[in-house]
Amino acid sequence: MRGPTAVFAALLGSLALITTAVAQNVPLPVPAPPQRNQPRPPVPLTPGAQQQPASQIPSILKPPALFAKPGETTAFDAQQRAMVDRVSAYLSGVRVLTGEFVQVGPDGTKTNGDFYLQKPGKIRFDYNPPSPIELIADGSSVVVRDRKLATQDLYPLSQTPLRFLLADRIDLLRDTEVVGIYSDDVFVTVVIEERQIIGGTHRLMLMFSAKDYQLKQWTVTDPQGYDTTVAIYNLDTRKQPDPNLFRIDYTRNIQ
Repeated sequence: MRGPTAVFAALLGSLALITTAVAQNVPLPVPAPPQRNQPRPPVPLTPGAQQQPASQIPSILKPPALFAKPGETTAFDAQQRAMVDRVSAYLSGVRVLTGEFVQVGPDGTKTNGDFYLQKPGKIRFDYNPPSPIELIADGSSVVVRDRKLATQDLYPLSQTPLRFLLADRIDLLRDTEVVGIYSDDVFVTVVIEERQIIGGTHRLMLMFSAKDYQLKQWTVTDPQGYDTTVAIYNLDTRKQPDPNLFRIDYTRNIQ
């Protein structure tokens, strides 16, 4: 099982990046170095991916290259600021959200499952078999459970990017380090740099529908250049999740 640094890296963008290495316990391949020179808009991995029926698992979109080098800042124009303000308003307006997800790890492995979100601070990701992983945030802590091994790892919510995705209200330009804002006819993409999380500098790329600013997928790029992407679909913003879904058994962490 991977150590705390690797698990923090996993939590950083996909909310469950530990699946490939923890659930399957396999080494990850060394990817090609990320392209850092020219920003590119997101493009579909397969033609026509955006037109798939909502009831089907969506195609994962190919992440664009990193938009700036670590530590760089970007000056945004009024249109870009307006777009990120709309993204902040959308994230702040979502109070409950349930749906399904599909995840693609750095080695191309696909996993899927169900997720449940309730603000402030609560989320749960249940991976479908054969993955034994559950990820739960209860408002103050995040736990990664392995049902097969009967283990769990506990982390402060404040030390993961879930702190702003699950915040009661969020202003991305004020509360995060936004390093890229891009749009086309299909997507609005916001790129956030995380430099104060254990494990080094990460990039979190959030992709929203250009039509209604609904969150569609996110990609995290870790300090080694590994990408993990999660797409969400069949979303419901009215169904209230069962409060028991977000309970963490802290006694399991007492030695």
